[in-house]
Amino acid sequence: MTRLGTGIGWRPEIADAVERMPGIDWVEVVAENVCPGHLPDSLLRLRERGVTVVPHGVSLGLGGADRPDEGRLTALAERAQALGSPLVTEHIAFVRAGGPLTASPHLEAGHLLPVPRTRDALDVLCENVRIAQAALPVPLAVENIAALFAWPGEEMTEGQFLYELADRTGVRLLIDVANLHTNHVNRGEDPAEALAELPLEALAYVHVAGGFERDGVWHDSHAHPVPRPVLDVLTDLASRVSPPGVLLERDENFPEPAELERELTSIRQAVAEGARTRTAPVAAVAEPARPQSPVAVPDAARQRLGLAQAALLSALVAGTPAPEGFDRVRLGVQARALAAKRADVVAKVAPELPLILGGGYRSAFLAYAQGHPMRGGYRQDALDFAEQVLLGGRLAEERAGRELRTWWLDRSGPAPRPRSRWARMGRSLIGR
Repeated sequence: MTRLGTGIGWRPEIADAVERMPGIDWVEVVAENVCPGHLPDSLLRLRERGVTVVPHGVSLGLGGADRPDEGRLTALAERAQALGSPLVTEHIAFVRAGGPLTASPHLEAGHLLPVPRTRDALDVLCENVRIAQAALPVPLAVENIAALFAWPGEEMTEGQFLYELADRTGVRLLIDVANLHTNHVNRGEDPAEALAELPLEALAYVHVAGGFERDGVWHDSHAHPVPRPVLDVLTDLASRVSPPGVLLERDENFPEPAELERELTSIRQAVAEGARTRTAPVAAVAEPARPQSPVAVPDAARQRLGLAQAALLSALVAGTPAPEGFDRVRLGVQARALAAKRADVVAKVAPELPLILGGGYRSAFLAYAQGHPMRGGYRQDALDFAEQVLLGGRLAEERAGRELRTWWLDRSGPAPRPRSRWARMGRSLIGR
C-alpha cells in the first residue's frame, strides 16, 4: 500500500492556499466535483510537483440495497485514471432507496446515511464492494461514517462489522477518527473498542475533521476546528499502527491558511505522540488477508434491506411516520440536518437563488424541503424549488419575482413539458 504522508482535502475555495502549504504530500478531491477532461489547473500543478491526488466518492451508495450503478462506477474509474491515483475511496453508507426493488417511490437522501449492522446489510455490502472492486482500475478503500441515530436490532459493533467486511472482500479501510468520535457522542460507542476490533492491517489512510455539539448531539460539520477528543482518537490509532496517510478535511467556513497549517501541525503531533507509545513499531501496514470466496446474496436479503431503508428514508425526507424502534427525536434531528444540507448544496450549485431571494432563501427552501423530496440531484432540486416558489406566489418584491422567473425559464429547457400543467405554468410565468 502506498505511503501517502500528510494531506488535506482539496477544495476550490482553498486551492491557492493548498498549493503554497509546506509539507503537503497528497490531497483528496471529491470525485463528483471534478471532470476528467477538464481538471482544475491547481490539481494539474500539484500532480506535476509529484503530489498524489486521490478521488473520494460520495454518491455510489455501496451500503444501499441495489447493486452499484454502472455509470457511477465508470465515472469513478475515469477520475482515478485521469488523476493517476493509486486508489479510490467511498463510504459505507446508503444515499438513496426505493424504486423497483421495493415497488415504492425512488428517494434521494442527498447525504450519507448509516447502514444497519446486520447480517443482511453486511452480505449486501460485501457483494456491492466486490462489484465495485471489479469495475475499478485501482484498489478501493471504504470509510466508516458519522451517524446521528442508531438502527434498532443491530447484530454487530462497528469494529466487528468493518472487520468482517475487510476479511470477506479484501477491501481497504479509510478510518475517519472524527466519525468514531461522533458515534461516541451520539451512540455511546467507545472509539478505543472500535479500534481494538478493526483489522488495522487493512488501513488505507485516516480522515481527521472538526464538528460541533448542540443539545447533546455531535454534528460532523467539516466546518469547525479539529477538537482535542478527535486528536486523542488519532493518537490512540497511531499507537496501534503506523497510518499510511492522514488527511485533514474541511468543507465549509474556511479559515486563514495559517490556521489550516496549525491544524496540520496538530495532526502530525498527534500521530507522533501515538508512535512514541506504540509497543511494536510498524514500518508499514501489511497486506490484508486474502478475501473469502464470494457467495451470491439472495434477492430476498436485498429486498428486506431495501424495504427497511426505504421506510427510514421516507420518514426523513417525505414526512411519513418513523419506523418502529427508531428514536423519533434523533430522526427529527437527522431530517433537519438533511434539509439544511440540501439548502447549502443548492446554494452552491445555483448561487443565483440566494442572491435573488436574499435573506428569505433559507427559510423558503427549508419549507419547500418538508414536502418535496429530492428527485434528481441538486441541480434538479434547484429548479424544483424555484418552480414551487413561483407557483406559490410568495414573492412580494416584483424585481425578485421577475429575476426568478427569468432564471427558471433559462434553465428549464426549450422543450415543452409533457403535461398540461407545465404549459399552463410556462404561460403564467411568461405573462407575469
